[in-house]
Amino acid sequence: MQTRRKFIQKTAASTAFLGLGGLSLSSFNKPKETHITILHTNDVHSQIEPLPSNHYKYPGLGGFSRRATLVDNIRKNNPNTLLLDAGDIFQGTPYFNYFGGELEFKLMSMLGYDIATLGNHDFDNGINGFLSQLPNANFDFVSANYDFSNTVLEGLVKPYKTFIKSGIKIGVFGLGVELEGLVSKRLYKETKYLNPIEKAQDTVRDLKEKEQCDLVICLSHIGYNYKNNPDKVCDLQLARNTKDIDLIIGGHTHTLLPKPTIEKNSVGENVLINQCGKSGVYMGQIDFYFSADGDKIAKGKSILV
Repeated sequence: MQTRRKFIQKTAASTAFLGLGGLSLSSFNKPKETHITILHTNDVHSQIEPLPSNHYKYPGLGGFSRRATLVDNIRKNNPNTLLLDAGDIFQGTPYFNYFGGELEFKLMSMLGYDIATLGNHDFDNGINGFLSQLPNANFDFVSANYDFSNTVLEGLVKPYKTFIKSGIKIGVFGLGVELEGLVSKRLYKETKYLNPIEKAQDTVRDLKEKEQCDLVICLSHIGYNYKNNPDKVCDLQLARNTKDIDLIIGGHTHTLLPKPTIEKNSVGENVLINQCGKSGVYMGQIDFYFSADGDKIAKGKSILV
């Protein structure tokens, strides 16, 4: 890994604040007992180094080394931090063409990623190619709506995973985009795509009732929104048609949200949705605060790397 360099941390001008479950901003006056930080990336596409100095939009920005410095500083301020990725880790630079994903997984492991989901480009070397790189990943992959039965990934990709930080139980599950027509059948083989909204609600029910999670996060690679195809399932539809998801971390559409979108779920409660463009130029940060009486509030931003 490149030597970590000091840099000026820049953030988007706006930050989203909300009370989850219908809470108001007055909740900030209540004592905050536990602070959970969620850091996230999506669609990094094998961008190991900063973008070129002649890049048309983000010259010299991004890169694993700078992200590592950011993550280290945030973890020092709050040990209750999770680092997540919403897919499309692979494909986009010669590093992937040459190393086949080895470098991406090793660097993510060095940064201490906790969990990730699969994007469509993570199938670019086939499920056998993905499997061959899994030993380089010291973190797990989750997907609730890809059925890997009868494939080499059976049992290796779980629907969800839980974490406990200072007594707060966090459930994280994954969702993937439909592969047919997007990825060659020879690459994903017998992998079955299941309805993401239906699988999300089933999985969330397990996380809330069986696992007793205090915080539920979806790592989604289904896309933020499709204005030209309103019937296509997306993060906005996912939020509106489910309940008990607190945060949707998105990918696939390379949408850059300077601050998280706030959507109402099927029972009128707030859901945060965030996505950070592509190539690791931005990293998302969502902070949850749990008060003594069990209320939770959140604020979020996208950080320019």
